[in-house]
Amino acid sequence: MASSELQRIRAFLSTFARRQAERTVAVPGGFAALDDTFALSRANNHVVIDQVAMDPEALPAVADEVLGHLSHRLISVYDDDFGTACAEPLIRAGYTHSADLIMLHTGPLPSGGRAEVVDLDAMRVPLTRRWKDFLPDVDDEVIRALVDRRDTRRRGAEIVQFIGARAEDGEVASWADLYADPASGIAQIEDLVTSERHLGQGHANEVLATALSRAGAAECGTRFLIADSADWPRHWYERHGFTPIGHSHLFERA
Repeated sequence: MASSELQRIRAFLSTFARRQAERTVAVPGGFAALDDTFALSRANNHVVIDQVAMDPEALPAVADEVLGHLSHRLISVYDDDFGTACAEPLIRAGYTHSADLIMLHTGPLPSGGRAEVVDLDAMRVPLTRRWKDFLPDVDDEVIRALVDRRDTRRRGAEIVQFIGARAEDGEVASWADLYADPASGIAQIEDLVTSERHLGQGHANEVLATALSRAGAAECGTRFLIADSADWPRHWYERHGFTPIGHSHLFERA
């Protein structure tokens, strides 16, 4: 079952990256997803390897060719074994390597949550503030691009919703993305973040419950997220019904 779910999830991730991209360029074993409007955004300009169909030793040169107009390199490899095989040649080429957890929701489906669907403008102030917390040395132009690029995610799936829980003053205190494809029955929850000033108040619980409930309402029986394997949120997700079933590999170079 886990193997079958992993294949479907990896296909969903690949399709989302293709649909979100402003343009794509075919490469051996996958494609480059590119967006010239947000050239500074690594997540919008990267190589996706979704097939085991190339020599890992050739991957650094492939990335240099297709991302040569950019100051960064980012490669996503969805197959766990192939990602592991790519690690040595890419690290030799100056890349850092991380293996994120693919976590499947196997717990009970919440009946609802007090969060709501919000637009990007409602999130803009707390999202900007949070990015400045994460990247204090980055200039305002880059921060604006990191906020504005979120709108490109609307292209990625049939249903794309920004879920937000509000504090008592009405500000969006915690938020996440929900990407759902009712035709395939798959939904992803992505980028669950809480504003620094609202941590520890239960807002993330409401966002997650609402996102899961909406995924269930969209008839998505496969619900997943991707978490840093070395960071504490993975354990929080496990307490909320998510089970690790595989890895997705990420390689980065400045």
